[in-house]
Amino acid sequence: MSLLLRNLNSVQRQAVEKIDGPNLILAGAGSGKTRVLTHKIAYLIQRKKVKPDNILAMTFTNKAANEMKDRVEALLKGKVKGLWIGTFHSLFARILRRNCEKLGYRSSFVIYDESDQLAMVKSVLSEFNLFSSQLAEPRTIRSKIKYLKNLNIPPEKFKLYSHSLSDDIFHQIFHTYQTRLQQNNAMDFEDLLLRSIDLFKLCPSLLDYFQNKFHYILVDEYQDTNRLQYELIKLLGQKHRNISVVGDDDQSIYRWRGADVRNILDFEKDYSDCAVFRLEQNYRSTGNILTVAHCIISHNINRMDKELWTKKDNGEQVTFMLSNDAHEEALKIAHKIEQEFHKQQYNFSDFAILYRTNAQSRAIEEVLKNRAINYTVVGGIRFYERKEIKDILAYLRLLINPNDTVSLKRVINYPARGIGDATVKKLEEFNRKNNLTLFNTLGHADEIDSIASKTKNNIINFYNLINKYIKLKKDRTIAVTELVATLIGELEIIPILKQEGTFEAQNRIDNIRELLNGINEFIEENPHLSLEHYLENIALITDVDNWDSKANAVSLLTLHSAKGLEFPVVFISGLEEGLFPLTRQMEQDEDLEEERRLFYVGATRAKEKLYLSAALNRRKWGENTNGTISRFLNEIDQVLLDIDETNVPGLSFGEFQTRRPKKRIRSVEEEKVKKEFKPGILVRHPRFGKGVIRTVENSAEGKKLIILFEEVGEKRLVLKYAKLEIV
Repeated sequence: MSLLLRNLNSVQRQAVEKIDGPNLILAGAGSGKTRVLTHKIAYLIQRKKVKPDNILAMTFTNKAANEMKDRVEALLKGKVKGLWIGTFHSLFARILRRNCEKLGYRSSFVIYDESDQLAMVKSVLSEFNLFSSQLAEPRTIRSKIKYLKNLNIPPEKFKLYSHSLSDDIFHQIFHTYQTRLQQNNAMDFEDLLLRSIDLFKLCPSLLDYFQNKFHYILVDEYQDTNRLQYELIKLLGQKHRNISVVGDDDQSIYRWRGADVRNILDFEKDYSDCAVFRLEQNYRSTGNILTVAHCIISHNINRMDKELWTKKDNGEQVTFMLSNDAHEEALKIAHKIEQEFHKQQYNFSDFAILYRTNAQSRAIEEVLKNRAINYTVVGGIRFYERKEIKDILAYLRLLINPNDTVSLKRVINYPARGIGDATVKKLEEFNRKNNLTLFNTLGHADEIDSIASKTKNNIINFYNLINKYIKLKKDRTIAVTELVATLIGELEIIPILKQEGTFEAQNRIDNIRELLNGINEFIEENPHLSLEHYLENIALITDVDNWDSKANAVSLLTLHSAKGLEFPVVFISGLEEGLFPLTRQMEQDEDLEEERRLFYVGATRAKEKLYLSAALNRRKWGENTNGTISRFLNEIDQVLLDIDETNVPGLSFGEFQTRRPKKRIRSVEEEKVKKEFKPGILVRHPRFGKGVIRTVENSAEGKKLIILFEEVGEKRLVLKYAKLEIV
């Protein structure tokens, strides 16, 4: 056996050595999926002499991509040049940079983050005077656009499904949003994938080039892929068909952002000749933790059969803590941290507190702060989303792409220069009448009679400032950090903040200096890259990428953010009906199954000790509510739990049992319906033709399906009367 494979177990080794044809590696939590993936890449390069640039490896976060790259280089004992390894969005952005002119974009396109996208939606709504309409809540509009794009339904295709006034209004908004993006030479996250598909379909020769280039394609966290990513993998892998996907259907928790668990559940249907490897040995958690996690996940119907096991001891029982209210829950958690801290000599960084919603962190933060327990909130206001940072980044994006109206409107009056919203509207009216970009309109400000002379001068000065730095940016002798520092100096942002003399202002100054440090570090580490590459890199950063794993602090984070992390001691708080599982996720079976997967993910983050917690009373919308213990507690064998009901007067374990929701036993017919008719399934109706199921709901008449038909649009049908056939 080679030294490379010596530290793998037998199933891991088999999965690494199977390089030809499609293969599915079902990797349970803590079973060494990253080890298998990185060893497989190293095996291809070292043993099979595959050139690194013939390998494409894709994952979801920069953190995971960097870890993969570092591990491969450690295995091969040196730098690996040419290997395509990164996130889906960064890798396809790389392809688009080189080829997007074919789609009508320039290579300097900018990537809009969520706040930029929301600003664009608001701008479109303003154009249509729809801000007062209930049909046009900006965040709802943005979510719907994201949802449709992830299904590869562009505005023109959605138009075919429109059958109501609200649909027609939304189509106009959607179409205008997409038009404005292209006019701004900008793409949102979904566009990075959609436009890549468009590019390959428009240019078969380019697709052929990349199909020939990538002999081996490896995909991490395959259960989190959406249909766009599925389509791209399928396109690129058609020629060689050496596709290795690693994932765990039990950890598919991102349906709300487009992830489709069907991609992994149906992999064997898509590739009938695929090899399947089940990694079931867990190296992370104790036996009791794994058993509790399996108790929950085994209640799901739509999953592949597997059960984690470990050579570790059973360890301590999982503790369930019952409290009167959220404050007492936080006190108990803090007390347990202090106990474990002294008993086991843990560091604060060994603890994580997980919750279903961000709002739950407030009570926990207050208690930790009062008890002098260091903590960090993962997924709070991200560094690059802070106002002062967004303002400076908007200036930098303008230097690269002056057509970026979102960035332009953000900074045209920052620092204050007397160019208000009313003036901007006059500029926009002029640019629409004269078919100019908004930036070029600034140069014609003196032609707009309705704008005061002083304001015209301010507009022209701003226009000249941006043009000045566009020219300086092209000067190769000026370092990127020097360019940015000079711009910040000329804008006098730091002196203005110093004049405020507040603690918050000083924090903002520190953040700006940290931004300059970050730019400097990026350029030092990547001397061949430019300001454009830096902006692209930070646009694709996630919450977890920002997490400082070396800080000696308790980590507070949502269950979604915890995926991919591990801690010796984990607390899952708020195990109450309506909170976890969340109320809006309890109507459809598919959503409830995802809530179970979310619990499974949270539980399997724990290495040595798992605490579960619930409160009998919790304030919601300013009012106290009486909680019912989560049904998930009813799905765990009680012999696995150590019940801590300290300080809950008059409530015995027996009474606690009565406050737990009873299991509802489904009929055989219901189970059949659940398995067959589910969201995403293609069906045929005798009258309406082909369509795709969007949602499945319960009703007094039985299961009700919302189906998007190709010819007649969306219809609501009661299943038992619908005469549907699965295609």
